[in-house]
Parts: sequence; structure tokens; C-alpha cells
Amino acid sequence: MGDRRFRFGVVGSPATAEEWTTTVRRAADLGYSSVLIPDGLQLPSPFAALAMAAALADVRVATFVAAAPLRTPRQAAWDAHTLTVLTDGRFDFGIGTGRPGIDQEAAELGLRFGSGKERRDQVRETLDLLEQLDGDRRTPIMLAAGGPRALALAAARADIVSIAKGAMTPRAEILRLVRDLRDLAGPRADEIELAMNLFAAGTRELPPWTRQAAGAAPEELEASDSLMMLRGTPQQMVDELERRRDEFGTSYITVNSLYLDDLAPVVEKLTGS
Repeated sequence: MGDRRFRFGVVGSPATAEEWTTTVRRAADLGYSSVLIPDGLQLPSPFAALAMAAALADVRVATFVAAAPLRTPRQAAWDAHTLTVLTDGRFDFGIGTGRPGIDQEAAELGLRFGSGKERRDQVRETLDLLEQLDGDRRTPIMLAAGGPRALALAAARADIVSIAKGAMTPRAEILRLVRDLRDLAGPRADEIELAMNLFAAGTRELPPWTRQAAGAAPEELEASDSLMMLRGTPQQMVDELERRRDEFGTSYITVNSLYLDDLAPVVEKLTGS
């Protein structure tokens, strides 16, 4: 896991076509390899938005992540397979059991939320159906995992894994989860790409929405050396990412679109783009 070359992605939450177009083209111009979008009824449909992104620029596109309770397994597999076909293999299917609040969105769609086990089973069924639809193709799978059952599922099925813990989680806890993932994955551990998402990068002041998104005040995040931030000069950020790759094995770094320009010098340095 720790010997991979770095790659970088931009997570966008577009409100308009113009905003999305700008984000996608800017990300491609700055050397980011992928564009990702969260899932939720407050945003455009992720699959439609990613189809548009793939047509705008030569980048990979990904759901980050699709919430299983918002679709039937067959619908989610159909949408994912369609993007794999239409992007000629440039789609990564991120899927999970749903963030807090997804239960209300599922109800709005007339869908059942289900227990934790039922939602994990829904993810498994979706992946099984996607494999059937893909045939000779293979859609790469991204899973976020934090608990033991989610880690076991990720170890068995994921190509990309993001450790799903809160912004204030200590480094030692993240390292323990990474080691658990490796142990569970066994012989396929080296096949798994570890991802890390950043709320912020560079030296700019953190925006007010950070408190809600991260569950902690900006000053708390700063003081805790949160792994969801990458602060400092470009060289300091390069050094810290290399440290994280050595320590955890993380090589796929995604950043909120607000900071895509702030991280651009790091992208150039670590990818040569």
C-alpha cells in the first residue's frame, strides 16, 4: 500500500453548471487526476454530474460516495455500469452505507433506510450486480470504512479505501485501522489504494462551514493536527504527505474544491504534472 505513486482528486459540490464546469476544467489544468462528487438530495444527481465532468475533461470521475439507501441495488449498479461504459473506464464507484441524515433523504424518496447490517448487505448486493453488468469490464470500487465489519467488507471488495473516522481521530487510531485493514486483506493488501480526504490545504483561514462538516471548530482542528487538514507552505505540505504515505500508506489524496488552487503546487511537485 505504501509504495504507490501519489495521485490527487478534487471533491466538488456544484450549485450551477458554470461552477461545475469551472471546477472540472480547472482541476484538469492543474494536474489533478480525478473529480469526485458527494451524494445527497441537496446536490445534483452524482451520476449525471459525473457524466458531464467526464465529457468536459480527460479525468477520472468518482462518486464520493454514493449512499446505498438512496437507490435500489439494481438501480445503483445500472448507473455505475453506465458511467463505466460511457467514460470508457474512467469511473470509480464509491459507495457506502450513508452519512448522518441519509435516513431522512431515503424516506423522502420512499425508500427504506434499514439497519447497519441491512445497508452493508445492500452495498454487497450492489457490487454483485455491478460485476454481473460489467462482464469483462471491471469498475474500480471505493469504500469508506471505519468499523470492523466495514473494514472486512473493504478488505474483500474494495480497490480504494478511505478510513472513515472523525476529524479529531488521533493518528495512532488511524494507523491501527490501516493495520487491521492490511491484516484482513491478507494477500490482496498490496492491491488496495489508500485514500485520504482533506477539508483544507495551505495557509488560508478555515471557512465557517468547517465546524459543521468536520464536527469541530476550526481552532480545534488546527490545534489537534487533524489529518483532514494539510497546512503550511507547499514544501511543508509535500513533506507531510510523504510522511503520511510512509506512516499510513495513503497515496490518493482528495481535497475540497475550495482549496484546489492551494494544493496545486503540491500536485505539481509530487506528480510532475
